[in-house]
Amino acid sequence: MNFRAIQAIYLFEMARTWRTLLQSIVSPVISTSLYFVVFGAAIGSRIANVEGVSYGTFIVPGLVMLSVLTQSIANASFGIYFPKFIGTIYELLSAPVSALEVVIGYVGAAATKSIILGLIILGTAGLFVPLHIMHPVWMLTFLVLTAVTFSLFGFIIGIWADSFEKLQAIPLLVVTPLTFLGGSFYSVNMLPSGWRTVTLLNPIVYLISGFRWSFYEISDVSIELSVFMTLTFLIICMVIVWWIFKTGYKLKK
Repeated sequence: MNFRAIQAIYLFEMARTWRTLLQSIVSPVISTSLYFVVFGAAIGSRIANVEGVSYGTFIVPGLVMLSVLTQSIANASFGIYFPKFIGTIYELLSAPVSALEVVIGYVGAAATKSIILGLIILGTAGLFVPLHIMHPVWMLTFLVLTAVTFSLFGFIIGIWADSFEKLQAIPLLVVTPLTFLGGSFYSVNMLPSGWRTVTLLNPIVYLISGFRWSFYEISDVSIELSVFMTLTFLIICMVIVWWIFKTGYKLKK
């Protein structure tokens, strides 16, 4: 494996983060802070607690996941789409760099940025509400798995998209609504039985539930099911990326 090639791609993508620090880090942190003000203060004052946890504290894992999911997709999709847009991807494909090395470079950088952002938002949340992470190893595990999985998903979107409109379509019209409806701001157990059954068809529920369990040992589904669903989606994304490079889908004219 050509580690220098991976390092070059990785460092180039990471450098783009520092060049766009306001958009990459500052903006998501400010947006999350506003969520705390609106949901934590305004709504939290009307809800005593959720499953024994104060509402402001309860929404922290959901807000972290919301940022990590959206930023993982955005970072990875734009990272691979931009070379397609300006035509430099053909130089990359003709270089002595394997598909695995390309994926590790782009996805690794996107996941790293999302993990850093998630930890910053977690630290920011500590300024608003008291935090206690009961299982820090599990918390980091879910954070890394989620960042890598959705960075792979974003990489797939970046390959598939042939315009900036398509690049934004799935994150805005599919992923963000599913995240809001996946228990970010409420417990699925609070819903009527019919709506709860429908909500459990949302794969984001399992990610947020497992991540929240690592904080407070409360979840909407079992931790084993959360891990299984996360790994399943990761494997599906890996298989799709493998197929893309094997067939040259959207990579070759």
